[in-house]
Amino acid sequence: MAKVNFERMHTLGDIVRVHADERPQAIAFEFEGRSTTFAQLNAHTNQIANALLAAGVRQGQRIAYVGKNSDQYFELLLGAAKAGIVMVPVGWRLAPPEIAYIVENAEAQILFVGPEFVDLVKVHAATLGDTRPVIATETPAFEAWRDAQPASEPAATVKSSDVTIQLYTSGTTGKPKGAMLTHDNLLTGRKISMANPMPWNDWGPDDISLVAMPVAHIGGTGWGLVGLVNGAKGIVAREFDPLKVLDYIEHDKVSKMFMVPAALQIVVRQPRAREIDYSRMKYILYGASPIPLDLLRECMEVFGCGFCQQYGMTETTGTIVYLPPEDHDPAGNQRMRAAGLPLPGVEIKVVDADGNELPRGEVGEVATRSYANMAGYWKLDEATRATVAEDGWLRTGDAGYMDADGYLFIQDRVKDMIISGGENVYPAEVESAVYGHPAVAEVAVIGVPDEKWGEAVKAVVVARPGMTIDPEDIIAFARSRIASFKAPKSVDIIAALPRNASGKILRRELREPYWAGKTRRVN
Repeated sequence: MAKVNFERMHTLGDIVRVHADERPQAIAFEFEGRSTTFAQLNAHTNQIANALLAAGVRQGQRIAYVGKNSDQYFELLLGAAKAGIVMVPVGWRLAPPEIAYIVENAEAQILFVGPEFVDLVKVHAATLGDTRPVIATETPAFEAWRDAQPASEPAATVKSSDVTIQLYTSGTTGKPKGAMLTHDNLLTGRKISMANPMPWNDWGPDDISLVAMPVAHIGGTGWGLVGLVNGAKGIVAREFDPLKVLDYIEHDKVSKMFMVPAALQIVVRQPRAREIDYSRMKYILYGASPIPLDLLRECMEVFGCGFCQQYGMTETTGTIVYLPPEDHDPAGNQRMRAAGLPLPGVEIKVVDADGNELPRGEVGEVATRSYANMAGYWKLDEATRATVAEDGWLRTGDAGYMDADGYLFIQDRVKDMIISGGENVYPAEVESAVYGHPAVAEVAVIGVPDEKWGEAVKAVVVARPGMTIDPEDIIAFARSRIASFKAPKSVDIIAALPRNASGKILRRELREPYWAGKTRRVN
């Protein structure tokens, strides 16, 4: 494969145009037996752009997509981008009122739905009196709608600074917020990385990417675009299924994939996981939540490829910090606890409550400034100002510190920090300690009211199948690995941890019974 001409790519639409021009017959996407070449993708996205404009959707307006992963989602995303229209993917695991809130908040002009959700959306729309058009993807009706339009370039002028995707944050507290991401947000990093090559971030003619994380999150849409920008074939998985992930690796020769730790844990625990040939797998990128060291070691042993941690958030267009493969040591080392180093072009600092930068080694809130910072929250100017300062520094809400070598260590979310006896305790650190216990499958750590200490550390654990958990044994095990004041004072055993649609543990739900009736969630 010839070197990709990134300098020609100023907008998402340019990605398709460039590859269609330079390698038209190469496969862009494969989805459940359907292959789409770059030439076909270019034609389809032009048709979609023309169809949206013909339907009266104006540049700068939104369309929404509610559905599982699909090649046609990416066609819609890229077609909308060519027309200067903003795509709003909505998590299909959300409850109908949550879906309705996002679609309404975004003022979506047309709602596209996956085939599994047509009836659900239409019934809910009828209940609310919502009359916006609903078009089902993966149906003859969708293809007829698309193919009725010419495959010529749409009559739209799109700037690299225009918003192109609006991703809604998880909403673990309050209503979800729409983070507006521009073409520049999504493409600038790739150009900068060309001047700062790193093996894990290099793509070759034989690379095949697996897109298995939900497209309503930056880990799904963002990862799909990374492969596309680099001209790699993207295998689109309808949804995360651990057995199908193994099938894709075995039969489709996947060489790169991104997964959240919870998904990696499920895959690596499948009996078949130790029977697969991983010789084609080059790198597994992981992120979106902390990974216990014991799980990381298990994955490194089974998959036998390079691992690279990715740290970022929706508001930073995904990855801004990486922990390179060379810092991953199965024997364990201090750097394996780090989120890693800032990507080229990204500034990171740790600040106190007033925004003053803290010395190396001191814990505070992580702030970042770069090309990747969002344009702002949709229709939420005050929330935008509270997150992104006038000088461009974005407050992440994560607590962490920088070491002497410039590595960023994430302790936890600022709001999840437990203060016990005046000491700061970060749940992720305790969870990593507890997770190594042979009887523990999953763990979440929360702070609960305590008359003596203000807050006490509690571990909520899920047992491995066939195993019995002794709370006192868990506490003693943790104390052997971390300071006693950080170790759990009590342990609850439950069947499953509550998670949101992106797989993040909902500590708020776990805390609620203990703080019910109290006016403050700190003690």
